[in-house]
Amino acid sequence: MVSEEMPEPAFDLFVIGGGINGVGIARDAAGRGLSVALAEMGDLASATSSASTKLFHGGLRYLEYFEIGLVRKALIEREVLLGAMPHISWPMRFVLPWHPDMRFEGATPTSRLLGLVMPWMRGRRPAWLIRFGLFLYDHLGGRKILPGTRTLDLRSDPAGASLNSKFARAYEYSDCWVEDARLVVLNARDAEARGAKIMTRTKVTGARRVSGGWEVTVERDGRLRRFRARVIVNAGGPWVEAIIRGTAHLEPPARIRLVRGSHIVTRRLFDHDRAYFFQGTDGRIIFAIPYEEDFTLIGTTDQDHQGDPSAAVCTEAEQDYLCAFASQYFARPVSRADIVWTYSGVRPLYDDGARSASAATRDYVLSLDTEGAPILNVFGGKITTYRKLAEAAMAKIAPVLGVTRGDWTAGVALPGGDFPVGGVAALIAGLKARYPFLGDYHARRLIRAYGTEAAEVLGAATGPNDLGRDFGATLSEAEVRWLMAREYARTAEDVVWRRSKLGLRMTGDEIAALDRWMLDAAAAEPAA
Repeated sequence: MVSEEMPEPAFDLFVIGGGINGVGIARDAAGRGLSVALAEMGDLASATSSASTKLFHGGLRYLEYFEIGLVRKALIEREVLLGAMPHISWPMRFVLPWHPDMRFEGATPTSRLLGLVMPWMRGRRPAWLIRFGLFLYDHLGGRKILPGTRTLDLRSDPAGASLNSKFARAYEYSDCWVEDARLVVLNARDAEARGAKIMTRTKVTGARRVSGGWEVTVERDGRLRRFRARVIVNAGGPWVEAIIRGTAHLEPPARIRLVRGSHIVTRRLFDHDRAYFFQGTDGRIIFAIPYEEDFTLIGTTDQDHQGDPSAAVCTEAEQDYLCAFASQYFARPVSRADIVWTYSGVRPLYDDGARSASAATRDYVLSLDTEGAPILNVFGGKITTYRKLAEAAMAKIAPVLGVTRGDWTAGVALPGGDFPVGGVAALIAGLKARYPFLGDYHARRLIRAYGTEAAEVLGAATGPNDLGRDFGATLSEAEVRWLMAREYARTAEDVVWRRSKLGLRMTGDEIAALDRWMLDAAAAEPAA
């Protein structure tokens, strides 16, 4: 291990963790004029932030846990975020089938209360309760873009064609889709453009309080480096508690509850662009979402997780649970033979003592320790409220650092998102006109990934040969070089499972060839 003896120049803020909360805080702070460094031990979004259900949503089911404030905050935020990133986020309609025989076991406070007050409805979500919840969902957040709830007749609506015929009625409401891993990368890019130092594959191995702040030791490629910072932000996600104890050698001010959420991806199960919201007999819910054009995403589970968060996998029991759950609704049963991919992530929820993993709060808690050099620890949170979490973090940090600039991120576009909501079709048409050799899928994919920057990825190409090597599934050398130069990608996994989901379409041999090519290309780069 090589050690660099002289400390690096001091930063105002040193952020540990390259998930959505870490990069969101780094971007916000850099935009207020602070000097910021961020270290992520793996790739950006390599843990929880790329393993979500990929929704900007208020959390309809959280109403049953009386988390009205969290739901309202998230509902308002949906449209703010949608306007800042219309290439990687878009409106989606959700179909919630209802059947008078649907029963469940009373897992929530609302259901238990209903069982006490109205025993004849024990174990059942009545239609009026669902409609009341959707009424609140429509009005708590002051919708301006998204349409409200409507009732569907599944016997005539196309959404009913793939469902069991016993489901005759449904409610359709609005939420938003988001490409979660790209959200993280674009926040990191914007933070860097505003002056932040973004370091991936850089593990923080030590942090100690010294005169005037912190000394932070990091390790990358077998080399130790030291940084000085006035304030540390611990946005370590599932590792937040380990960082407090093992890295900063402090006592945690709170505990987290590690909850594993697992998903399965199957071949496409229905022929429309709406998602489904399914209620289970155990009181839980899952989504079935159109995914990457030719697939369906089903999830999530909620299981308390023990052990290393990076070792989380979708177990066979979870796969069976999700298949059986979805099969209660679809006309054709879903089996493990339909699964083409699974993924799992560990959510670091604030431990509020809830009885079940499903009931644990999704809201965030920020704890600022000023017994010496300040450290802000981030507990919990959900992807929809990452920007508000960053603002709340800055509200705690700003007085310590003497920051005067106020909140600024609302409505400020992320890279490639500087176009109106609903403008994707026009961008696709413009890209195809400029590069007529692109196929329809290729053009859609590039615009959905890069927005107004798609032409920069393609450059002066006049034909497919100008894009260099074809790695398969429309992935070109030109695009990979862009991802390496501009989006911190270093391995094939970074490209095909986080910057894109082309791993669903590429063969194992194609992915291995890409990995070899990227390793050779990285080795040929001048040393940083």
